[in-house]
Amino acid sequence: MGRGDKRTKKGKITLGTFGVSRPDKAKKNAAKAAATKAKA
Repeated sequence: MGRGDKRTKKGKITLGTFGVSRPDKAKKNAAKAAATKAKA
């Protein structure tokens, strides 16, 4: 398991793919969560 393993987050980053271990909309969700926390 490492950079060449497409089942791991590191492997998906290296291959440039998305899936369960590396969701496609992770950045958008993180930004929304931070904005919601700041308001509360």
